[in-house]
Amino acid sequence: MCSSHLIRHQLIAGGVVVVYIVLFILFFAALSLSRNIAEQTEAAMDKLVILFGTEILNIIPGRVSTEVDARLSFDKDASIAKAKKYIKMYEEAGIDKERILIKLASTWEGIQAAKVLESEYGIHCNLTLLFAFAQAVACAEAGVTLISPLAEFYVVWPSSIDQYHQMTKSLSSCRYVANTGTKSYAPTEDPGVVSVTKIYNYYKKFGYKTVVMGASFRNTGEILALAGCDLMTIGPKLLEELENSTTPVDQMLSEKSAKKANLDKITLDESAFRWELNEDPMATEKLSDGIRKFAVDSRKLETLLKELILKKK
Repeated sequence: MCSSHLIRHQLIAGGVVVVYIVLFILFFAALSLSRNIAEQTEAAMDKLVILFGTEILNIIPGRVSTEVDARLSFDKDASIAKAKKYIKMYEEAGIDKERILIKLASTWEGIQAAKVLESEYGIHCNLTLLFAFAQAVACAEAGVTLISPLAEFYVVWPSSIDQYHQMTKSLSSCRYVANTGTKSYAPTEDPGVVSVTKIYNYYKKFGYKTVVMGASFRNTGEILALAGCDLMTIGPKLLEELENSTTPVDQMLSEKSAKKANLDKITLDESAFRWELNEDPMATEKLSDGIRKFAVDSRKLETLLKELILKKK
C-alpha cells in the first residue's frame, strides 16, 4: 500500500521527477475548458495524483491510498466532493474503486466525510494522523475501512508551559520525555505500542470491522511488540533488519486476547469527540502539525505546477 502524500513529498524533494511527467500534465491543463489559472492548477494537481496512483497499481497488487488535500481537513462536503472526483478519475483510467483508499485526516469533519463516502458511495477510506483513542472510536463508529495510528509520534507530554515551549523548538523529533526521568521504554511499554494495542483490542472486543494498520515505527522492537496487528506499514530499512533478525516472532495481538481486554464500549458525538481530543495535548498538537505540514507540500506542488502552466501559455 502506498500513500499519495509520500509521492507528493518526493515530488517536491526531487523536482526532476515532476519534469518527467509534467508534459502530460501541461497537455491536460491546456485542454481544460476553464480559463481560470487556479482551476487549471487544481485540475493538474488532481491528474498528477491519479497518474501516480495508477502507475503504482500497475506494479503492485492490493490498494493505493490517495490523499485528499490537507487544506480540506475541516470541510466535510469539499472532502467528499474531492474523493468522489478521484474515484471517478481512477475509474476512467480503468482502476476499480475497490483498489483505492481515500486518505483523510482524522478530524471530526474528515471522519464524517469518510462515513458518508463509505455508507453512501461504497468508497473505502484510510484515516490518518490518528493519535488519540477518541479518534479511533469515532472512526470505528463511522464504519471506515482502515485507520493508520502513528506509533512513532506518541509522547509523554510536558507538565509545564516552560517545558512545552522548550520542546516545541524541536517538534520534528516527535518524541519527548516528561519529568519522570524515563529515557526509553521496553517495546511493550512504548506509548505508541500501548495506544495501538488498545485500539486493536477495542475494535476486536466490540466487533468493529475497521482495519488497524500500525504505521511510522522507529525500530523493530515496536513492530514485534505489535505482531498480530491487522496490517503494518514498515519502511525498507526496518524490513531488512527484520529479514536478517534471528529474534523469534511471537504473536502479541489476537482477537482471542482482545476479547478479554478490560475495556468499556463508548459512544462519541461531536462535542464529546472534540472534548476528548482537546484533553489530549499531544494528539491535538500532532494532528494540527501534521495537517499544516501536509498543506505545505500541497502549496509547493501547486506553485510549481502553476508556474509551469503559465510558462506553457
